Amino acid sequence: MKVLVPIKRVIDANVKVRVKPDQSGVETANVKMAMNPFCEIAVEEAVRLKEAGTASEVIVVSAGLANAQETLRTGLAMGADRGILIECDADPEPLAVAKLLKAVVEKEGPELVILGKQAVDNDNNQCGQMLAALLGWPQGTFISKIEKGDGNFAITREVDGGLEMLDLKLPAVVTTDLRLNEPRYASLPNIMKAKKKPIDSMTPADLGVDVSPRLTVVSVSEPPARQAGVKVASVGELVEKLRNEAKVI
Repeated sequence: MKVLVPIKRVIDANVKVRVKPDQSGVETANVKMAMNPFCEIAVEEAVRLKEAGTASEVIVVSAGLANAQETLRTGLAMGADRGILIECDADPEPLAVAKLLKAVVEKEGPELVILGKQAVDNDNNQCGQMLAALLGWPQGTFISKIEKGDGNFAITREVDGGLEMLDLKLPAVVTTDLRLNEPRYASLPNIMKAKKKPIDSMTPADLGVDVSPRLTVVSVSEPPARQAGVKVASVGELVEKLRNEAKVI
């Protein structure tokens, strides 16, 4: 079974995000970048499926600027077999990414696509669902457990009311939640091996996909500073403020 894992290059989660002076977006120049944390979980799960003998090949794919190749190398160092880079002039929107991934799926023929449930830079949580809809495949989102059956996968997904168990027939699309696994650190030998693993480069035009933006960013600004709290002298004063000022009771 071939597994495809889309991954995204984002600002490192430990770095403070700064808005550009012209408010056109966030600053990425000279900023530490890394693989999206949910994508790391997806790569880890695909590699575990390969180590268990369930998957025969793991392919990582990324759409974006040319420097996304560094993120693909990270995925290869974690255990993926090869990578695909779809070079775009800018980060494509979720629908464009889903269309690009659909073209890659049709080209590569994987039976399972594992994505992170969302990217931490825009928090859209859209690509997995859009890809499943475009392909007409079953989908399981926010999964915290996955087990291989006979031509199917038994998955556990996290919902507001607790846990939901589903049985997905292959081919299928799943998106990962935080509790699915703990991603491994790439060892130095594997990092060196990753430099020799192949990465195919292509463009949206090669896949016949139009990635022209459909949305326009008006402005990006930081949230207002949080105001300091106040101390109250009694429970009665607290209730009065909650009722008349905060209007929550």
